[in-house]
Amino acid sequence: MSESPASAARAVAVPPSRTIRELASVVTGDDGVARCGWAGTDAEYTRYHDEEWGTPLHGDRPLFEKISLEGFQAGLSWITILRRRENFRAAFHGFDIARVAALTPAEADELMLDTGIIRNRAKIEATIGNAAITLGLVRDHPGALDELLWSFAPSPRAAPPATLADIPAVTPESTAMSRALRALGFRFVGPTTLYALMQSSGMVDDHVAGCFRAAEAGAVGAA
Repeated sequence: MSESPASAARAVAVPPSRTIRELASVVTGDDGVARCGWAGTDAEYTRYHDEEWGTPLHGDRPLFEKISLEGFQAGLSWITILRRRENFRAAFHGFDIARVAALTPAEADELMLDTGIIRNRAKIEATIGNAAITLGLVRDHPGALDELLWSFAPSPRAAPPATLADIPAVTPESTAMSRALRALGFRFVGPTTLYALMQSSGMVDDHVAGCFRAAEAGAVGAA
């Protein structure tokens, strides 16, 4: 079954009122720089697109943060999370895996009163539970979460996506990653959520043709 434009939109973090097919694939900003169309919808998106999205990310703690924030994003627009990211970091101790895993039910109740984050009990409890699982992975094997997630990274594309509509919301790799994490007990790790993680952490490069980031990646690949 093909993905709807709305599903694809969630994967690349466009505003909830817009779909992939309603956005130009590439936009040129006031600075004269061509970017993926979704990056021109908000200044915060622009910075995120230019500096983070699609850049390879490694490390157990940074990737645990990604899993957590992508889980909180489920059902919401990414800008909602991005604007609250520093609040999330403060609330969850910088996403220190051991400290999050040690959060008590009383502390989870306190997080439900924190207006700076998304006050969703299921997502808060999932983050704490996911931290406990991650801690079990990395305590005796630092880098285990990094290795696990990156083991699902596909081979680089021969060419960037031609348009935003060519970017999937789910792939066989994100489905396999979801299956593996769920088998370990992780929650809020569906295939669409994890494809968004793969995009944001550079496991895949979905900058479209014409975007300056796609051109940079092509230049590196040709070097």
